[in-house]
Amino acid sequence: MPKKYLEKNVLDAALERLEIVFNEFDNIYFCVSGGKDSSVMVQLANIVAKKLGKKFDVLYIDFEAQYKKTIEHIYDLKTLSQIKDFYHIALPMALRNAVSILQPKWICWEEKSKDIWVRDMPEDSINIHNCPFEWFREGEEFEEFILQFADWYQKKYNTKVACGIGIRTDESINRFRTIAFQERKTTYKDYRWTTKVRIQEKHINVYNFYPIYDWRVEDIWGAVSKLDLKYNEIYELMYKNGLSIYEQRLCQPYGDDQRNGLDQFKALEYDTWSKILNRVNGVNFGNIYCKTTALGNIRSTKPDFMTWQEYTVFLLESIGIYNKDLMIHYYKKIRKFIAWHKDKFGIDIKDIPETAETKLENQKKAISWRRIARAIEKNDFYLKRLSFGQTKTDDEKLQQLTHKWDNLLNKTTKTDDKTLIKLIEDMDE
Repeated sequence: MPKKYLEKNVLDAALERLEIVFNEFDNIYFCVSGGKDSSVMVQLANIVAKKLGKKFDVLYIDFEAQYKKTIEHIYDLKTLSQIKDFYHIALPMALRNAVSILQPKWICWEEKSKDIWVRDMPEDSINIHNCPFEWFREGEEFEEFILQFADWYQKKYNTKVACGIGIRTDESINRFRTIAFQERKTTYKDYRWTTKVRIQEKHINVYNFYPIYDWRVEDIWGAVSKLDLKYNEIYELMYKNGLSIYEQRLCQPYGDDQRNGLDQFKALEYDTWSKILNRVNGVNFGNIYCKTTALGNIRSTKPDFMTWQEYTVFLLESIGIYNKDLMIHYYKKIRKFIAWHKDKFGIDIKDIPETAETKLENQKKAISWRRIARAIEKNDFYLKRLSFGQTKTDDEKLQQLTHKWDNLLNKTTKTDDKTLIKLIEDMDE
């Protein structure tokens, strides 16, 4: 690598990359999320575009259930002087929901859920009523949409297109691979910070470029301070609430990584949080257990001030907030479990111990409130951990729930329960 390049600071390097893109491409759009990285990227682009007398477009996909501060920041960015078209997308897309094992996806801006939307539809948005994209289908994946949009945008101008992406390689090994391994990708004029877009096996005349790929989080906030850039104030609230600059995440908060910050959502914007409880299946469960085995992260611990019996009731009530039918299902099975032990061993409900010997609990040979609570934590629909088997009644109940609650169980559901996997396959057929 040339010594000259190594001696540049990341800000100068990013501005140089943006200048190259504006000189090489007439049609450019930037993807923004309202997060710190894409926000800094598009504001640097505005500085360069203004210097060169250029214009650019912006693509923003609105996930509906987001921080109010994020939306405020998006509207602040819309005032940038060099923006020509701002594509504010508020279409019903399927999004990952890692906080519910039974509803792995939810659909933002879904018309039939309008009465429980977290926010009103933005007036200046592209939505289901004015959608110009003939190819769009309700419930399609976010990742699929951004590729289709790139293809649509290129055909609109019928020339080569550049798309700015605000990712940094220090955030994940996958992002590093996206930039680093040129033998696996086609670049624009050998600039390693570019990648030609491919839909399946076919390349299209669109190049993603990553002007801040070599930045660190300190560089982001350094640029905000040095250049007096606009920023999303939710980060300041996160910092005040105990999150370091390295822990802050802003993408839709129900994905596999972002779910770890769900407890922050409740603390920072309670009004928004209260609406999300009714909107996204499992959010409250995710908030309570975002650091526990219920979501497969670390070993769970009940609150010290609760007994295991109180904790069991608390779990049921938490499930009931977002799915009353599922709560009732678990309650009836637990009641049968307790009644069986009373008939068989004379153990009344008031005599159920808080805990039993761990080995006996694991072998399903002892009743305890801890064993019951652990079964609920695991989203064990059949409650096999309480010695229940799969029954035809349970299968029918599960299918009834899938009809009543969209996306409750389908082929995208991640589970290690072989009977659930088989049922999913049967339903799919």
